[in-house]
Amino acid sequence: TDPNHQCGGAPNVQTTAETRLDQRAAGILLHPTSLPGRFGCGDLGEGARRFLRFLTQARQRWWQMLPITPAGPGNSPYSSDSAFAGNPLLIDPVQLHEAGWLEASDLDALPALPAGRVDYARVRRVRMGLLRRAFERFARRKPPVAFERFCRQQRSWLADYALFCAIRRAHGGRPWYAWPRALRDREPAALRSARRALRDEIRFVQFVQFVFEQQWERFRTECRRHGIGLIGDLPIFVAHDSCDVWAHRALFTVDARGCKRLQTGVPPDFFSRTGQLWGHPQFAWQVHAQTGFAWWVARFARICGQFDAVRVDHFLGFVRTWAVPGGAKTALRGHWRPSPGRALFERVFARLGRLNIIAEDLGVVTPEAVRLRDELGLPGMRLLQNAFGYEARYDQPHNYPRRCVAYTGTHDNDTTVGWFRKLSRGRQARGPDGLTVRQRVLRYTGTDGQAIHRDLARLLYASHADLVMLPMQDVLGLGSAARMNRPGRPRGNWRWRVREEQLDARVADWLAEFAEAYERKPTSGVRQQQ
Repeated sequence: TDPNHQCGGAPNVQTTAETRLDQRAAGILLHPTSLPGRFGCGDLGEGARRFLRFLTQARQRWWQMLPITPAGPGNSPYSSDSAFAGNPLLIDPVQLHEAGWLEASDLDALPALPAGRVDYARVRRVRMGLLRRAFERFARRKPPVAFERFCRQQRSWLADYALFCAIRRAHGGRPWYAWPRALRDREPAALRSARRALRDEIRFVQFVQFVFEQQWERFRTECRRHGIGLIGDLPIFVAHDSCDVWAHRALFTVDARGCKRLQTGVPPDFFSRTGQLWGHPQFAWQVHAQTGFAWWVARFARICGQFDAVRVDHFLGFVRTWAVPGGAKTALRGHWRPSPGRALFERVFARLGRLNIIAEDLGVVTPEAVRLRDELGLPGMRLLQNAFGYEARYDQPHNYPRRCVAYTGTHDNDTTVGWFRKLSRGRQARGPDGLTVRQRVLRYTGTDGQAIHRDLARLLYASHADLVMLPMQDVLGLGSAARMNRPGRPRGNWRWRVREEQLDARVADWLAEFAEAYERKPTSGVRQQQ
């Protein structure tokens, strides 16, 4: 990672006001796996280029994604085995062919894969099979200088990650804390032996990450050419079975055998009488502070080298976290544990400069979290689906400050159309004002609700918020079947995909009309590199 690389700009690329979060603008939230394409899930190929053209036609400035690290259990991008690696499923097979590492016949022989949903098991088999075939050809040649340079530059995380993946594969996919003791505890002799025995597999993992990096940089160049800024997503916690915990055990609350001493969650509330148990190991904050938050600095440097801005997930966790005993089965028995958020961000800013950061401050926002967010000068988030409860002033568009990012919903919410349809079913409770939520929605929009996704989009575009982001499902006016995630449901999430024909000029046109009417259009056309 390059500690001098900053969000909001890149070497040899013209940085303009369009990559600043304090400019009036609009964008779309869409994860790359949801793009159209022939290989079972979206990637960095033609589907991404097609979407960039759509964004340009729609007069958008930003494209927001979920984490692009390897997906973990349940195919969640928020439970990765690395905070630094790229997701192999986003690699475009066509570019592998263009690089000479695949034959055209390798692509032609592939089975047909679903277009409307990601079948992760099949996609993983097909795509990883192609990557192994590409590696066979790569390994027969002298490694290019760019590959060796990449391995040197990214050694701080890549060396451990490649070894971690190779050992895990050699042990049937078992988590690191179930490996033989010498490997689990990273005894130097055992690691040296593993590097010798697993040399080819280590090289394969390095190759995959090298290809991802090359394709990502090519994609970033295309984004800049179109004048589109990229917003990434940084989850606060990391998975227990991750390279980060294995390689930096002292930074996490795990014991000598690798078991969690304290884990993450949220306490009981109106929605759950036992709370939510997330299961990540808590951070050993004192150790992080002793290192000058070096792991965090490296993590921010990595993601800021990939994106123009970053949404920091669960910003409230930088003030306090709900710590649950490691062996607990529910989040009922926990306690609030303070986090050194101010010291952490001050150190990150001192090393990397001011960064384009969005604070995901949804949930029960404490005064301490609001104070930290505002002292750091970070925009928070406002969610329009939360704006129609009785006295829900905070999320109502007429109350938005300029320094915020406004959404109809996030990847965790129902789509706007699905949410509104549920408000129309059955008998609805009335507030002290005598109105149901649905009635408040219609009164606030002044419409009949027949095009509720556009009605709510217009409210956001007209608001004071500097930045407005619409999930692609809400741009298309899709129902609940298009939800990306249902929190608390371990399977069946993250599968939705947009179809090629849905990237329609008529859809782009109404977004462009809103961008023009409410002064959110780009200030210039396509940007060129210097």
